[in-house]
Amino acid sequence: MTGDQIAQFLYLALLGAAVGGYFVAANRRQLGRMAQQAMIWAMIFLGTVAAIGLWNDVRDDVVPRQSYLGERGAIAVPRAFDGHYYLTAEINGAPVDFVVDTGATDMVLTREDAMHAGIDPARLAFIGQARTANGTVPIARVMLDTVELGSAMDLAVAASVNGGEMGMSLMGMSYLDRFSRIEIADDRMILHR
Repeated sequence: MTGDQIAQFLYLALLGAAVGGYFVAANRRQLGRMAQQAMIWAMIFLGTVAAIGLWNDVRDDVVPRQSYLGERGAIAVPRAFDGHYYLTAEINGAPVDFVVDTGATDMVLTREDAMHAGIDPARLAFIGQARTANGTVPIARVMLDTVELGSAMDLAVAASVNGGEMGMSLMGMSYLDRFSRIEIADDRMILHR
């Protein structure tokens, strides 16, 4: 420990002793109750310290994040706790969350994500149809100016906007085909350009 760290420790110890001494003197007739409350506050403090210290591990287990590997254009997408792969791409400069869906033909945006990417769904013609597990839904074909995923940037990418209800945008095969190789191993999907 450096001299500054020792001084900080001594300062905090003196401050703690002064605060603790005040509480003992003020509550000398109720020492049992005061000890009980002190234990509760100590547990709250220790729980908070443990939660802060473990937050990164807990977050990565509950909501794993995509990462970019050293290889040129390789993106590692961890499997989420629900078994799906989620990634975030920038569509026309706006971040959009996707679920990777190899069963979907197109990249499909929700109306909300389309608006976030600068596309006004009110101005789209929903004249196409898509067959989904929930039935047939209307879709509108759009051309995305840019799609960025890691170091990969694609221009003029065809996509669809779903006219029905959809919980999350889908990263379908029309975009995934732009990668030269897709691997699934060790609970992660690796996309190679």
